[in-house]
Amino acid sequence: MSNSAGTAERQDNGREETKEERADRKWGELIQEIRIAQTGVQILFGFLLTVVFTPRYAELEQVDRTIYIVTVCLGAATTGALIGPVSLHRMVSGQSVKTEAVRWASRMVIIGLLLLLATMTSSLLLILRVATHDAHVPWLVTGIVVWYLFCWFVVPLWTRYRDTTP
Repeated sequence: MSNSAGTAERQDNGREETKEERADRKWGELIQEIRIAQTGVQILFGFLLTVVFTPRYAELEQVDRTIYIVTVCLGAATTGALIGPVSLHRMVSGQSVKTEAVRWASRMVIIGLLLLLATMTSSLLLILRVATHDAHVPWLVTGIVVWYLFCWFVVPLWTRYRDTTP
């Protein structure tokens, strides 16, 4: 929405900024969001990697070992999706494609959040199965997943809908 001289024009969001300024602002916001998610994912993934080396791992039932393997793979995929924007930025830096880089990085973060949801779900399932051997575990995990969905997707989408609809 900027003109060919690069001067700022009012965007749909009410800001006066050039296309490049908007991309810079959105990139900065995205990086702050990634920092928060990455820290938790890296701690969880690091913990998951150590489980296989504990004496208790050998005692797990086959179904729990399968859940563990799926969880580790999901954690690895989540880590990749949330670190991907850093690599993207580094490889395209200075190439005048920041708007496209922000778009792709944003998609990676959404994928990372979906993978994080799956990682947290399988982690909870495994931990609660091993800790309790209780038939209520699937219900507990389902309740937590519903809470994650509410916090991570329903509230943001509802806010977006409510606050952007004329």
